[in-house]
Amino acid sequence: MERNPEFDDIRPFYDEEVAPAIEQLLKDSQFQKIINYFYTGKSRTQIEQLMRTFTKQRDFQNLLVKKIVRNIFNRTSEGVICKGWENISRGTAYTYISNHRDIILDASILSVLLSDNGFETVEVAIGDNLLLIDWIKNMARLNKCFIVKRSVSVRQLLEVSKHLSRYIHYTILDKNQSIWIAQREGRTKDSNDRTQESLLKMLAMGSDQPFLKSLAELNLLPLAFSYEYDPCDYLKAKEFQQKRDNPDFKKTREDDLLNMKTGMLGYKGRIHLQIGRSIRSSLLDLDESLDRNQSAAQAASIIDKEIFRNYQFYPINYIAYDRLWGKDFFRDHYTSDDVKLVDEYFRRQLDKIDLPDKDIPFLTGKLEVMYANPVKNNYESGTGK
Repeated sequence: MERNPEFDDIRPFYDEEVAPAIEQLLKDSQFQKIINYFYTGKSRTQIEQLMRTFTKQRDFQNLLVKKIVRNIFNRTSEGVICKGWENISRGTAYTYISNHRDIILDASILSVLLSDNGFETVEVAIGDNLLLIDWIKNMARLNKCFIVKRSVSVRQLLEVSKHLSRYIHYTILDKNQSIWIAQREGRTKDSNDRTQESLLKMLAMGSDQPFLKSLAELNLLPLAFSYEYDPCDYLKAKEFQQKRDNPDFKKTREDDLLNMKTGMLGYKGRIHLQIGRSIRSSLLDLDESLDRNQSAAQAASIIDKEIFRNYQFYPINYIAYDRLWGKDFFRDHYTSDDVKLVDEYFRRQLDKIDLPDKDIPFLTGKLEVMYANPVKNNYESGTGK
């Protein structure tokens, strides 16, 4: 297929760009520290020799990224279960639209599992606000990431959004290449997973088709990620108090890097990924006379319900829900020992929060909300388990 230079500013690297990008990575001292962490037992020379054998993007993913992601699974989780393979077909491009639990791992988990099961890996939408250092940007583009430009002025936003949407339509329809995109900008701090209608409006910009048909041709397929424990939960709770105490509070670059590191290397317990069903036919069944705002709202609701339907819950989710709203509504789903384990887990996470005026009741409530909201949404949407 003929390449389109229109998207050179945001696309992943081509195969012929892999070797130069790897040379840049090998010169970076921070990257060297990261790679040494995952390749214990190998000398720097051995690692460099290995990486210089990568001549294609597929080599980079299969021989490096998959090893790193599996290493993370083994060190920080009790394993990953994925269900719903019957909902996808080889040779068909999907726009996997997903709730967002981890900055790095969500899309990486999907790609590794797809590859293990004989499917092509996905291209991944990543915000330029996360590409904080040159080696991270190079690593991302080597790993089939395309760039979402968020650091732009209001005046530039419309054209940047159209450009991104055209690239996504081009990737799905012309390249026949699946992509992964989060259902909203950034992760939800309270796990109240709701699709941003503005995201759907952006996705529809890249086609001359009417709004619903434009979305339908992207073959949107919702995914539901369920992590037993969120390693960043205490950082999110801390941020809630910081914003409460100082409405002008803004995270720093160092805060973002800490969130990325903690999400990757912190303990996650069990991880479950459920592949949902394509909503293409559901979108085409909607009333075409609806205006764009109404159509976006209904499309978002369809995506949300498919995600809510496919959560996997753990004792911590049910316990948190009962404490906030249910009293003993889900008491059959956990034991007294589970309650003790959750109390101890919350205590350890709260101990990590380094605020001078730490508001324990407030922070505890925020942790409980994070774990309870998926159950609440599942139950209240009528898709309850």
